[in-house]
Amino acid sequence: MVKPPELVDALVLDMDALELAQLISEKKISSRRAVEIYIDHLNSINPSVNCLVEERFKEALSEADIADGLLERGGASGVLFGVPISMKEAFDVAGMKTTGGLLRRKDFVMDKDAEVVQRLKEQGAIILGKSNTPELCFCQETDNKLYGRTNNPRDLRRTAGGSSGGEGALIAAGGAAAGIGSDIGGSIRFPSHFNGVVGFKSGNGQVSKQGSYPGVKNELQERMLGIGPITKSVKDARLLYGVIAENPVPKRNLDGFTLNVLPAADYPMADHTRNLMDSIFGASALSFEAEREMPPYFNDSALVWQEIMSIDGAADARKEAYGGKSLNLYNSYFRERLTGKTEVHRYLSWALIGASLYKPSGKRVVKIRDFLHHGDHILDDYLKNRILIMPVYHKTAPRHGTVYRELFSIRKTFRQYLPYVAYANTWGLPSLTVPAGFDEKGLPIGIQLISRNGNEEALFQLGEWMEQNFQTYKRAIL
Repeated sequence: MVKPPELVDALVLDMDALELAQLISEKKISSRRAVEIYIDHLNSINPSVNCLVEERFKEALSEADIADGLLERGGASGVLFGVPISMKEAFDVAGMKTTGGLLRRKDFVMDKDAEVVQRLKEQGAIILGKSNTPELCFCQETDNKLYGRTNNPRDLRRTAGGSSGGEGALIAAGGAAAGIGSDIGGSIRFPSHFNGVVGFKSGNGQVSKQGSYPGVKNELQERMLGIGPITKSVKDARLLYGVIAENPVPKRNLDGFTLNVLPAADYPMADHTRNLMDSIFGASALSFEAEREMPPYFNDSALVWQEIMSIDGAADARKEAYGGKSLNLYNSYFRERLTGKTEVHRYLSWALIGASLYKPSGKRVVKIRDFLHHGDHILDDYLKNRILIMPVYHKTAPRHGTVYRELFSIRKTFRQYLPYVAYANTWGLPSLTVPAGFDEKGLPIGIQLISRNGNEEALFQLGEWMEQNFQTYKRAIL
């Protein structure tokens, strides 16, 4: 029985990249038709979600035609052959802009692909366009003066998170088969949790940062930055990570691993998240060695993260934001709040003020280096055969502006709300976020799985177990 076109379209939008790649390779759907379906869908959802900020639809259709021709001649190659994907705006794509959401960079067109982009293209992926970020990827909510605010496709009144908020919202709404994000402070995991998608933050030094904007020059900040996939399934996260990783993923098996399900402690956690964590522990104990204890250095990680991000008062970020102009940050912030007519969004100017306030002294930076050096050895041993299971945030996606107020308050409330995500950044650890449940409003709850570098395959295996035993990705229907 021939399926009606609208049903075929829906099936394609729900498919992950691996499923679509197989259909294309079997000639059950052409690459061009797949690209057309996604283009039509993006044109439908983007006016309300505002996830895609620059498109290359004409080029994508041309590349799809080339792919279909190669397939007919037996010349197809690559695990993502003919598959349409999207890209966080922070990654350079030849012929496209990389602006960081800044008005002053609105005409900055790149002539070279970022390395991760090049690797994905080599595997046959077709890039549909680029997704929204906050300015300089410097906030956990996605809004900027150039492209505006991204909305959560599951409830447009709510945040999509950040800084990969456009990418998380786009994948949640079925705008591409898969995508790529980056994470220095929860920037993959916040959007994955809030939008209900799979996200993988790579560990320290595992994925090339070449062509990622803004560049990170300080080595303590660089260790916290992870680049990775945002997808509809764990198997896609494994696939895309294997493509962009600098080295092959070591083979590991879950046998012999202990699962440490974070206990409720002196940190906020909504009832729906606490109940889900309890359920995960109960199910884990039936299949694995399971425990509930606070991991080493958990209480210190959020403050250390904030101090690292504030080294030199974030002078490089300030220079990028204002184009080297010497401005008073407080004047800029209050002028933006009053008039809305400055060139820098208030989220960024206030975050830069915070960095100036938390700027660590030279002696403190030395102590941080020693602390991290010692802690790296402790955690490498602790996580050798252990996976941490913890929330991403204390609640599901709130209304726009709430996360910003909770993380950038002068009352230092980041120390309450940020530890769950700061842990993997501070220690440069890989973290897989999977949607595992929903709250009473139908908003998704993402749970992150964390271990040491080299244990990525065990994380993916546990993620697949989570998909089988709890909730999985469901496309947001606007």
